[in-house]
Amino acid sequence: MATGLKHKSHDLTDGPGRAPARAMLKAVGFTDDDLARPLVGVANTWIEVMPCNHHLRRLSEKVKAGIRAGGGTPIEYNTIAVSDGIAMGTEGMKASLISREVIADSIELVARGHLFDAVVALSGCDKTIPGTVMALARLNLPALMLYGGSIMPGRFQGHDVSIQDVFEAVGAHAAGKMTEAELHDLENHACPGPGACGGQFTANTMAIAFEFLGISPLGFNGVPAMDPKKDEIAFRCGQMVMALLQKDLRPKQILTRKSVENAIAAVATTGGSTNAVLHLLAVAREAGVRLTIDDFDKISRKVPLLADLKPGGRFMAADLHAAGGTTLVAKRLVEAGLLHKDQPTVTGRTIGEEAKQATETPGQHVLRPLSNPIKPTGGLVILTGNLAPEGCVVKVAGHSRLSFRGPAKVFDREEDAFAAVQAGQIKSGDVVVIRYEGPVGGPGMREMLGVTAAIVGAGLGDSVALLTDGRFSGATHGLMAGHVAPEAAKGGPIAALKNGDRIVFDIAARKVNVELSQKELKTRLKKVKPPVPRYTSGVMAKYARHVSSASEGAVTS
Repeated sequence: MATGLKHKSHDLTDGPGRAPARAMLKAVGFTDDDLARPLVGVANTWIEVMPCNHHLRRLSEKVKAGIRAGGGTPIEYNTIAVSDGIAMGTEGMKASLISREVIADSIELVARGHLFDAVVALSGCDKTIPGTVMALARLNLPALMLYGGSIMPGRFQGHDVSIQDVFEAVGAHAAGKMTEAELHDLENHACPGPGACGGQFTANTMAIAFEFLGISPLGFNGVPAMDPKKDEIAFRCGQMVMALLQKDLRPKQILTRKSVENAIAAVATTGGSTNAVLHLLAVAREAGVRLTIDDFDKISRKVPLLADLKPGGRFMAADLHAAGGTTLVAKRLVEAGLLHKDQPTVTGRTIGEEAKQATETPGQHVLRPLSNPIKPTGGLVILTGNLAPEGCVVKVAGHSRLSFRGPAKVFDREEDAFAAVQAGQIKSGDVVVIRYEGPVGGPGMREMLGVTAAIVGAGLGDSVALLTDGRFSGATHGLMAGHVAPEAAKGGPIAALKNGDRIVFDIAARKVNVELSQKELKTRLKKVKPPVPRYTSGVMAKYARHVSSASEGAVTS
């Protein structure tokens, strides 16, 4: 039976003419029996530089065992990863979003080059999650993605903490609210072991989004990294991909318009990261699904915010798992009539059938009932206006302020804005503007967690707004508008702003404007001289030449 499933790999391994290929494969340990079976790529994103992906070698061994048990031959290969949390606030952060494209390209190339019959992808940190799924959509082989899982909370001064607390503590220390010894103590306890950042930041946001998309088994991604059950489900994923191969169920049968809407609903109800907008736009494009930035706002308006998760709430991703997990989230959305429950998933069951398996931990407070939502609408809104004609993204899960008007404090680099916050130059009522940090201008569209966390740590989180053509970390909270498009480097209106210009946010009306006439904006834009590109060669320059607007997912073509 298994031999008949070698839809692609038979061209690589079968017949007298393929003896040279078999000889080389035997040199690394494969046998005739191994090569007679379907070849299944195990695309790993293991790397030693961060906790998010550090444990994936362990999980890959379990996945491979499951593939063998299902009648296949696993072939593991690796790709790159860039740690947002470590690179944050440095020039290195420009590599983060760019890495998503390299991850997708490299996974695709190895699978195409070696004619794999199916693929299991293992992800961990922020960009490895969408990068792996973009590759699976392109390949359209029987495939699934397994997320390595969340880190457990750290403990500091008697309460749970995450990396978010460390970033905000930097601002508190600069403001004289925390001693250097306390900051060091927090640093030593915030990250207790392997796993991705513990709140509903970008990694956990994308992990739940891709369960609802159907490309990851519902409930599997939410199991924390070091939970003993993670090994068991990794084994099951190996078996599952063999079942997908037998059924010939492929990603483009799963990645549909309706499943993308399910993923957006999951992000909205859990208060997920603004980065979900970029990544779901990118995945939809690879799958051939029509999706626009406006669709996120339309769906978020209908979906209640139910999960009380950090950064805006009280609990961590591990707490959601203990409360009933993502299957419980699906059950809530089915009950609300907000899920396309007939959509297929890699388990072979529909997401509606999966939701029926949900069990709720008695007395849990992480996921609210439909009768008592945190907010009646979801955590993401899309604003347009004379500063963002193509749109920008705001996460409203962590704050209740629906309007803001203040003078602009304009910076052309993240470092300059961070230095101003640390020096106490940002005051209550200001609108911090950081431009030339978009996909082209950065290049690479850096996240701004260093700045936003410093603002919160300095006690200004409720009294300062921020506007940028860059991105925010999933750990960001407060009135922060990112992904402003067109970006400054492409002649967007944000390039025309000057210190003191009055900027108005109107969340209810979905608008962000500067109090200038169109004539004045056009006059100023004609006089703008953008900074000289920081990179003229290499991957950064190549990316800047080919990347699209953030409103289209910042994809390369």
